[in-house]
Amino acid sequence: MVMCADTFVSSTKDPEPLKVIVIFPAKNEAGTIKTCIETVKQSKYRPSIIVADGYSTDNTRAIASENGAEVVMSQKRIHPGKGAAMKAGLQAALSKETDVIVFLDADLMNLTAEWLDKLVNAIAEEHYDMARGTYLRNPRDAGVTKLVAKPLLNVFFPEVSHFDQPLSGEIAAKAAVWKELLENDPPDGWGVDVWFLIETAMRGYKIREVFLGTKEHASFLAYADDLAKLGKMGEQVALAIIREAIKHERIDNARLTCT
Repeated sequence: MVMCADTFVSSTKDPEPLKVIVIFPAKNEAGTIKTCIETVKQSKYRPSIIVADGYSTDNTRAIASENGAEVVMSQKRIHPGKGAAMKAGLQAALSKETDVIVFLDADLMNLTAEWLDKLVNAIAEEHYDMARGTYLRNPRDAGVTKLVAKPLLNVFFPEVSHFDQPLSGEIAAKAAVWKELLENDPPDGWGVDVWFLIETAMRGYKIREVFLGTKEHASFLAYADDLAKLGKMGEQVALAIIREAIKHERIDNARLTCT
């Protein structure tokens, strides 16, 4: 048997390092944004950092810029406007050369570089299209997840009802996946996180939930003693799921569900 001379020649060129961008959607997070930025800089992926600001009235933007983050503004001055801020961040990230884009909450009080590494590893090493954070939380936390999102997903989208944190703010995905999602008009408000989950699953992408440990975030302190403060969030999450059910012709599932 004759073999070509280059049959067993392997390239000695090192693979290009993965290009990762982290986006922090933020509004009035002056108390936590500096630590969040400093923490993700310690990741083995050495990410670029974008803070997508929703018209903060404190020093969030100045602190972010001083600590090396690119600051972009939401294109819509609305409240709640998490989705609008996320879309502004995605537009900025996708204008650059990048492989993976990661969203992290800007109010995290116990963020570690390992969180970012674990999320990106699921894509870079395990070949998932999207990785979403799951964690242990205070029993009084995640009221909208427990009382709104998970029950409605169980009715309309049972294929994603096993995800423990459907409203996770810690999400990594391939840039191409984010591009496709952005082109399909995500919600501007609190419904954006569950919308990303549903649309990614319905498009056949591989999703993994990654355990990140315990989550401590500053916003919990604002509603810990009064879940009524989550009313608008619950409304927007419910509407996002119901609109997705209509779009994907699942709304009749409501008639089949025992009451």
